Amino acid sequence: MTKADLLAKMQDAGAWLPGKTIKIDFGGDDGVILMDGANSLVSDADMGADTTIKVSWDDFQSLASGALDGMTAFMTGKLKVEGDMGNAMQLQGIFAKLRG
Repeated sequence: MTKADLLAKMQDAGAWLPGKTIKIDFGGDDGVILMDGANSLVSDADMGADTTIKVSWDDFQSLASGALDGMTAFMTGKLKVEGDMGNAMQLQGIFAKLRG
């Protein structure tokens, strides 16, 4: 799946937390995805967020597909969280929307 495909799928699935902003930073040339629950929008805008999650593109795809558990990724350092940890904990529900 390309990043553009993922953005469209996330927008269609309503993959955001109401009133919260979460940025997934893939690092390097892979850029970011911003889930803007205040505006009900998913974009590739690189701006401030309540929570920033740093994860590689490959590991993110594994998380989204269910092949990699979020807690395992966090404990092994594959996923790093900056900001509100509570928002990060709610991402399992977002991933479930993507798989559904």
